[in-house]
Amino acid sequence: MSISEITERVAGLGNAWEQFKQINDARLREIERKGYADPLYNEHLNNISTSLDNYKNRLDQLETAYNRPLISGDVESHRHYDGSYNQKNNEYGKAFRNYLRKGMDAGLEAIQTKSLSVGSDPDGGYLVTPTMSSKIVQAIFESSPMRQMASIETISSDALELIDDHDQAAAGWTSETATVTETSTPTLAKRNLPTHELYAQPKATQKLVDDAAIDIESWLASKIADIFSRKQNTAFVSGNGVGQPRGILTYASGTSWGQIQQVASGSSGVVTADSLITLFYSLKDAHMKRANFMMHRTVVQSVRLLKESTTNQYMWQPGLAAGTPDTLLGVPVVMASDMPLASAGSLSVAVSDFKAAYQIVDRQGIRILRDPFTEKPFVKFYATARVGGDVVNFDAVKLLALS
Repeated sequence: MSISEITERVAGLGNAWEQFKQINDARLREIERKGYADPLYNEHLNNISTSLDNYKNRLDQLETAYNRPLISGDVESHRHYDGSYNQKNNEYGKAFRNYLRKGMDAGLEAIQTKSLSVGSDPDGGYLVTPTMSSKIVQAIFESSPMRQMASIETISSDALELIDDHDQAAAGWTSETATVTETSTPTLAKRNLPTHELYAQPKATQKLVDDAAIDIESWLASKIADIFSRKQNTAFVSGNGVGQPRGILTYASGTSWGQIQQVASGSSGVVTADSLITLFYSLKDAHMKRANFMMHRTVVQSVRLLKESTTNQYMWQPGLAAGTPDTLLGVPVVMASDMPLASAGSLSVAVSDFKAAYQIVDRQGIRILRDPFTEKPFVKFYATARVGGDVVNFDAVKLLALS
């Protein structure tokens, strides 16, 4: 990464946005004059919109790379960020790689005897090395929009206990001599947010596993992180809560606790400017300050065309600096591939204070079980993690329902 590359990307993003606005304004003027516009306008707009996405994605990647902590390239050293050396991690890393390559678990068992903080779990699988676990968690976090926005809690039990505190106390005015009557008392309810087991089972030939030139830990970490991230993203958005996290799109429409308010777009299968304004202002003041819009990238492309009726200004604005998000009505926009495409009846746009609205629960540890027997000559690696997620504040999320 270099300053010149960042500057080039920022300039490209700004130029693409200015070109997008000019072409769209020309299209709108032609519609006003003729009643229709040349289809080439839409083709140009789609191409520029794709370029905008590419420029922004590259800027985000550069920011992620810049902010990632520097770690020594020597896999064997396991040095901390402060330069100190952790001999226990080094021993465990060597033993774990022997387990992955050859199924030799004696080294892991010996280390477990010396230290109970790492080693074999009671079910026969092995916890991954600390560095490998960090790689997997970091990769999942970087690719998951919900994990970047929601609250996350790591637990050592099967479920997180929460207190539902959405009731409010009553109060009234009184005077020096007036009789004071009893007011209603708010009620509390206990709620369990369970974790669910998520698994992946990548496989490799024994020859590949034995090849010393292959970093088996990095290869396995990338495979696990990729599928875990995709599965979790889908569940946090549309999971049914049965054996998996429950997503934000699965609740009944309404304004009562346990329901999520849906605002109608007023136009069949189309996101409209007025409906986006209504959607955003349906949030309470406290949640508006920390809100984000979330939608699929194709919906973002259609939203870029929208203008406010009173000011004739574009509602969407690109973030022209690294780390600065694109905004809609001044609110950050997050793209999520698991959000629905725009169609009649779809819930294609969410606006939420996700930190308050959604709770993700991680059970400590990712486990690996090596299986060289059931599908020779392949070695299968059965990896498991336990993850939960659910809406915990129904007032903090609103959905746009396309009519």
